[in-house]
Amino acid sequence: MSQELSKYIRDVPGFPKAGIVFKDITTLLNDGKQFSRAVSLLDEHFKGTKVDAVLGIESRGFILGGALAFKRGLPFIPARKPGKLPWKKVREEYHLEYGTDAIEIHEDSISRGQNVLVIDDLLATGGTALAAVKLVEKLGGNVCGIGFLIELVFLNGREKLDGYDVFSLVKYESE
Repeated sequence: MSQELSKYIRDVPGFPKAGIVFKDITTLLNDGKQFSRAVSLLDEHFKGTKVDAVLGIESRGFILGGALAFKRGLPFIPARKPGKLPWKKVREEYHLEYGTDAIEIHEDSISRGQNVLVIDDLLATGGTALAAVKLVEKLGGNVCGIGFLIELVFLNGREKLDGYDVFSLVKYESE
């Protein structure tokens, strides 16, 4: 069962600020067997889904999304913080619990009608994932699924992604 992966995720209280319990996945990544298992479980969930490319959200989504794209032999699309991509890009702003931010992708990274699987490490309030969805759709792509290693269910981020195939491996029902 994928919930067993929670044993490999470290809680770091007070990071990045007081009152937050950060879910540190580096402990899972440091265990090759569990890292491989997490990527395989994500792959298995979307097995019957037609996927043409994988989009990973900066920064830990790069790790999981990149590994999944490699496993499937698919293109990888990095969704980055502003100012990090060198070519023409499209941008989407989103709200965080503590302010606003934005992500960008190259404008030529997605073709019209392309099926894109969005991957990130954590679903919290859903703002970042929704911004990635909007970028894919702005370029004419189809979001065929959204996958996460961790979901903080108590923050209700899944509600922002209603209508999409949203999957998470490890769910935390409360802080």
